[in-house]
Formats: sequence, structure tokens, C-alpha cells
Amino acid sequence: MTSASLDQTDNALSSASPSDSTKTNPLRRNDIRNVVIIAHVDHGKTTLVDCLLRQSGQYRDTELKGERILDSNDLERERGITILSKNIAIHYRGVKINLIDTPGHADFGGEVERVVKMADGALVLVDAAEGPMPQTRFVLEKALQAGVRPIVVVNKVDRPDGRPHEALDEALELLAELGGEEQLDNASYVYASSKEGYATHDPKTATKDMRPLLDLLVDSLPGPEVENEAPLQMMVTTLDWSEYVGRIAVGRISAGKIEAGQTIDLHQKGGVSKQKVGGLFVFDKLGRAPAESVEAGDIVAIEGLGSIEIGDTISDVDANNPLPRLTVDEPTLEMVFSVNSSPMVGREGKYVTTRQLKARLEKELERNVALRVEMVEGTEAYAVKGRGVLHLAVLIETMRREGFELSVGKPRVIFKEINGKKHEPFETLRVEVPTDAMGPVMELVGNRRGTLEELAQRGEYSLLRFLIPSRGLIGLRTRLLNATRGTAIIHHRFESYRPVEGDVPKRANGVLVSMTSGKTMPHAMFMLQDRSELIVPAGVEVYEGMIVGENARENDMIVNPCREKKLTNVRASGSDDNVILKPSRTLSLEAALEYIEEDELVEVTPENIRLRKILLTESARRRQGRSG
Repeated sequence: MTSASLDQTDNALSSASPSDSTKTNPLRRNDIRNVVIIAHVDHGKTTLVDCLLRQSGQYRDTELKGERILDSNDLERERGITILSKNIAIHYRGVKINLIDTPGHADFGGEVERVVKMADGALVLVDAAEGPMPQTRFVLEKALQAGVRPIVVVNKVDRPDGRPHEALDEALELLAELGGEEQLDNASYVYASSKEGYATHDPKTATKDMRPLLDLLVDSLPGPEVENEAPLQMMVTTLDWSEYVGRIAVGRISAGKIEAGQTIDLHQKGGVSKQKVGGLFVFDKLGRAPAESVEAGDIVAIEGLGSIEIGDTISDVDANNPLPRLTVDEPTLEMVFSVNSSPMVGREGKYVTTRQLKARLEKELERNVALRVEMVEGTEAYAVKGRGVLHLAVLIETMRREGFELSVGKPRVIFKEINGKKHEPFETLRVEVPTDAMGPVMELVGNRRGTLEELAQRGEYSLLRFLIPSRGLIGLRTRLLNATRGTAIIHHRFESYRPVEGDVPKRANGVLVSMTSGKTMPHAMFMLQDRSELIVPAGVEVYEGMIVGENARENDMIVNPCREKKLTNVRASGSDDNVILKPSRTLSLEAALEYIEEDELVEVTPENIRLRKILLTESARRRQGRSG
């Protein structure tokens, strides 16, 4: 595969024989395509963008280092997922293609809902082996609601277990099911391998490059509808931040044009204010390029507008033409954030006060539109509401890396009162598992109020689709992976609010709670490991009320992990053997959040994740038990 400049080659071709798509149309701009890339997690969106960047011929090799070039955030690279949407632009056949990469996880659906409003077309990626998955349905539904025209890209056709024709049929059926029938007649599709760097109209024939896909983007997707003579209209759909200029508003101009230094009206929730445009930029390649003026249809970044927020409208002075504000689906899960109150507070972090926590959460609200924050009445804690455990875990992980210390309570679903009855969120759970491991999956999901809705076979694997309360999903992933020896592939997405089901089983085992402070000793841990599973290794500092392991029984047990072996003058054969400790269980942040119960907290610092009881002393817990 070469990285020759497709742009230079095809500019010559297009000047000799221009396509119909580049003819003048008074209602649309034909020199721009605004395209959002949507798909289920791990179907290859970001890798596909990498491939298009490398083959555009507009970059030096040193500019495109590594893989997943757009996943610039440390968390994105570590987890191998996209968390924040990204904007880039490439040029092909004289057309500027603004590409918007979006997250694949349902927990970050707020990002998708915002950015589809900037696009006229969508690349809908489906895996050639897996076909459309739960998140494919979610993002495609949002795109169709926004009036976006789709192109189906069946990716990973080089997979040995690929079934590209069936995957394409399933994608087109999904398109029809979601109300995109009028798109089916004009549905465009292509097969691709972003890993190998080619796109083709025949999955059995590999081509040399991505030209077939780029041709589809130019020929099949519409340019943006524009009203150049109308007053300025632009909705802010994304916020960026710079240490030098503060907030940077990003959005697509719907009508009119905007100039650097122009005075505009900024329509916000609280009213209208006059502001002056500072820097004006368009997206070009991997970054931004300054512009004196930008016309309707293009995506711009604007500096200097002070307290601008997502959903605000920018218009000409006294035009009085604000656009409807953005709406995103409501959160379904909440956790209580508070400052770290353990005996080790302040040892590892820089930000440990309620004021600093409040300021950080308010800053997050500016960019994270799917997030809600409320102060818990009568306390100095905050109820932080989001789309799922991963959504909030990414925020917590980001904060701890910034130097925050905080305590986080057990995730709880958000109930609603509908027609006088209590409702709770339900989700569609899809599990792909080897057929011989299907029994434990059915049992675990059934115990958590899940009902089987579909069962299908694909080779040696079974595909199970359940409807399950969101409460039942908390902590379920770890149990499913343990029961299937790590072979289960698990996905879920919000389905709807339904009447509350019965109780969901709590954690089956109690925990070991330290009764003292100090360093854990090998002798004490050795004595404990026969009747428990340790989550803290030897030689680690602990405090009273900290959780050091999981009890083999259902009740909590108070232990002394810091007890040393008494030294005597008597030595006996076999009694003084070297202590051999089993490796302790290491809990990730998400696993820790799903593990704890109502009377427990996760203590998060820049260097450690600890589990603890809310009430640290045994006497305080007993008093609460008697009063409760």
C-alpha cells in the first residue's frame, strides 16, 4: 500500500471530468462534506480515520505517529476507546471533507447526540463478523433523527470469520427498521479493511487504497444546505479549552457568514448578550487554520466569547433568530462524590477540599452535556448523574490524574415517577459466549431479573439478548467474565423506563475490615487467606475501617491485618516455614465501584484505589445498626 497523494491525482481527474456532485446548486455547498463516523465500540472507527489520514498525501510521516492518531487523550490510548469526539479535515477531488470521529460506548452517547447536528452524512461502520451491535442501533437512530444520510461501511472484511454480505444485509435491515426506508433506495455501501488500508465494492477483491470510500463520500453524500444571504445562525455543539484564550466554541454555521472581530448576539439560557468574535478558525488536516470569514455550511472554532456554553446560538446583532437548544437523553445512574475523609487524606493529592471539588464538577458540566450534578441536601457531597458506570469512572479517573482525592459511593439507578407509578431504567444486554458456557450466563442474568429475548447461534458461539433492569447490571460484568473464564463479550445500552421489578441480589460475600492502622504483615495476611480472598497485599499501609479482603461467608469480619508473629526462644520443625501468600485481587476503578455496597465507599487518590466503610469504627457501625 502506498501513501501517494490521492488528492493531487484526483484533482487532475476531477478537473478533466467533473462529477455531477460538484455542479452548482444554489441550496447546497458542493465544496464541503460534513461527515460523522458512527459505530459500535471496537468496530474500527478511529483506525479507519488513521487510514484516510495516511493516504491523503497531506502529511509528513512524522506527523502521523503510532496508531489511533485521534485518540490523543491518555485514557483513550490506555483503554483503546474513543471518549471525546474529534474534528479533522481532509481534501479530496477539490472537496473539503470535515470528519467527526465519535465514541462507540453507550455511556458517551451525549457526545454523539451533539455532534451529529454538525453533519449531513454519516459513515455507519459495522464489523464484517459481528454485524450491527446495540450501539450501532443507538447512534444510527440519533443520526436519522438529525436528518443525516448514511453510508454503510462493512469493515474488517479481512477477518477469517467475516461474513460481509450478511453483515451488510443486517445493516440495511436495521436502517429500514429505524425509519430510514427513504434512504434505502439511495443507500450506498462499501467494504473495507482499515487495518490493511483498502476499500472495495467486492469483499473478495482487495484494492490498493481507500479511493472507493472517498469517492462515495463525495458522490453520494450531500453538501450542507446553506442560506448565505440570511442572517447569521450557528449553534455551539462542542467546547474546547485553551490556557491562553479560555473557552473555544465549535459548531457549524447554519446560515449567513461570520467574520473575525465581528460583534454578534449570544443567545443563552439567561438571555441575550452582545459579544465580539476574537479568533476565527476552520478545521484543516489535524488542526485549525485561522480565517478572516467563514460562510454557512462549514464547521468553525471561535475564540473570545467568554462564558459561552454548549447549546447557545450565535447570531447577527438584533436578528432574534435563536435555534432550539440541544437536548440529550437523561442520565440513568448516579454516584455520590465527596472529599476524601480517610486518615490518609492529603498524602497523595493536591485538591482535597469541597470548594475545589465543586469547582471541578462545575467545569466538567460545561463540556459534558450528559452529566448532571446536584448537591446532596444537608451534606457537602454531590450527586453526580451520568449514563453509566464507565461514563462516571472516566470522570473520576481524569480527576485523580489531575491530583484530586475523593470518596465515591455505590452507583445507584435513577428512578422516575410515571403515571403515579415508580419506574426504573431497563437496558438491552447482549452476551456473546461459547455455547458450552451459556448455562452460567443464563443463571446469573436470570437471578438479576433479566429476561431472555433472543437466542441465536454463530458457529461455536451463542448470541443471547436480554432485557434487564439497570440495577441488575451493576457488578454483573465481573461475575459473567469469571463464570465464563473471560470468554464472554458483553454489551449493553439503555432501552426504556419500565415499572420497577423486584429486588436484585446483593453481593453474596461479606468483607474483611481492618480493626487497626499500620502496615499489613505477611504473617497476619497468611492467617487470613485461607478463609478469604485478599484485596490488599502485605506491606501496605491500612487504617481502621479499611476493607482488606472478601470474606468466604456472607457477613463482614473484623480482622487485624497488622499483627506480627510473636517471637519466642522455641523453634519447632515445620512451624517456622516461609510464609507463602497468594496474589491479592487487584480491582480496577470500575470493578471497585461495582463491588461496594451501600455502607461502603471507594477512596480514590492519584496513587491508590482503596475500599472502606463509610463509618470507620466498629462501635459507630454497631450504633447505626441498632438505630436502623
